[in-house]
Amino acid sequence: MTTTEPTDHAPAARDDTGSSAAGAFGQYCPISRALEVLGTRWSLLIVRDMICGTTRFNDLARGLPGLSRTLLAQRLRQLERAGIIDHVRAEYVLTTAGRDLEPLVFALGAWGARWAFEDPRPDELDPELLVWWMHGRVDTTRFPGLRHVLRVEFTDDRRVYWIVIERGSASVCPSDPGYAVNLTIRASVSDLYRVWLGRLGMMAAVRQGLVSLTGERAWTRSAHEILQLSPAAPPVMAANEP
Repeated sequence: MTTTEPTDHAPAARDDTGSSAAGAFGQYCPISRALEVLGTRWSLLIVRDMICGTTRFNDLARGLPGLSRTLLAQRLRQLERAGIIDHVRAEYVLTTAGRDLEPLVFALGAWGARWAFEDPRPDELDPELLVWWMHGRVDTTRFPGLRHVLRVEFTDDRRVYWIVIERGSASVCPSDPGYAVNLTIRASVSDLYRVWLGRLGMMAAVRQGLVSLTGERAWTRSAHEILQLSPAAPPVMAANEP
C-alpha cells in the first residue's frame, strides 16, 4: 500500500512483469482494456461510492454489505495498481483517472434507469443500507442548533434507525442515542427506497399515505428538502417522465 500523496498516472492493464494481466481479453481495443481494469465484480460500485464521497475502508464496507471485507481489500489493491485510486494515510482517494470515470458511472446509471430499473426486488430491500445511503444526503443547515436527529421507522421491518447530525457531520445509530428527535420518517422499506431513488416523490408519497412524517412543523414541511435524494435519482426521474 502506498502512503504518499495522490498521484495522477494512467491506469495499467498489465502486471508488473509486462505480461498480460489476469482477466485480459487479448484484444487491442480501448474498451477491452477498460474492462480489464473495471470489469471485475464490485469494482465499479466501489468507484461509484468513492465518487459520492466515501473514502474510508469501513465506510466502503458498510455501503457494500454484500462484499466481504477480504474481497473489498483485494479490489482496492487492484484499483490502486491500475492507477484508479491512491491509498493516502487512512483514506482511499480517486486519481485523475478515477475521477474521469464519473461521467461513465452516471451514464451507466442513466442507461440502467431507462432500460433496467423497475420496483425493487425483495433481495434488494436492505433497510440498514438504505439508511446508510440516506445519512450522507441529509441537509439540516437551515435549522438552528448544533445537533439534529432524524428517526427512520419501517412499517414492515422492526429495526429503527437514528440519523444524528452534529456540527454538519452525520452518523447512523441502530439504537436510541437519547437525543430529542426533530423528524420521524415512517414507511415500508420498498416505498422509502422508491422515494430515495426518485421513483416516487416524497410529498406525493405523503399524500398517498405511503410515507408519514411527524415532528416539528417546519421539519415536516421541509422533509423533501432535508432529505436530498440519491445521486442516481435524476436519471430515474427523467426515465419516469411521460
